[in-house]
Amino acid sequence: MKPRRYTLTAMLIHWAQAAVVLWLLWRGWSMIDLPKGAERTAAYGLHKSWGLVALGLIGLRMLWRWRHPAPPALIGGHEAAIARAVHHALYGLLLITPLAGVLASQFTPYALKFFGYEIPKFGWPDEALNGVFKTVHVYSAWAIAGLVGLHVAGALKHAIQCDGTLSRMLPARLFRN
Repeated sequence: MKPRRYTLTAMLIHWAQAAVVLWLLWRGWSMIDLPKGAERTAAYGLHKSWGLVALGLIGLRMLWRWRHPAPPALIGGHEAAIARAVHHALYGLLLITPLAGVLASQFTPYALKFFGYEIPKFGWPDEALNGVFKTVHVYSAWAIAGLVGLHVAGALKHAIQCDGTLSRMLPARLFRN
């Protein structure tokens, strides 16, 4: 019996989100050392815009997953429990991290823009609130990086074992004989 696969839509959302999140992690860590000026402002603006895209993607992904449950796991026991815990933590952090970034932006004197279009603010300049949300944003981004590392390590393990787990999240034509 052929194992059930993820839907093409789930695959597309997964890989789009992976690309956006990896870029956001790189951009986030590379922009903090930029000197104040136009380059830094542009980097932060782009990071925030793509962060809003990431927030939209996780919302879409959660909605899709709610309507289209994941196929049954091909593994069991402690390995399945670890995989489930990592996935749940990733989903939570993929929601919390951009929300914390948006909330941090609400408590600065600067406008939050989505690719140049200003988003209405409900906050006010408040360094303490900005600092709290910025701290949550940074720590949750580091946690995402760690969980992505675990997720990739698990995927590599399954690829080496050729147990069919990895192939469920890749287009079928990649695995034709």
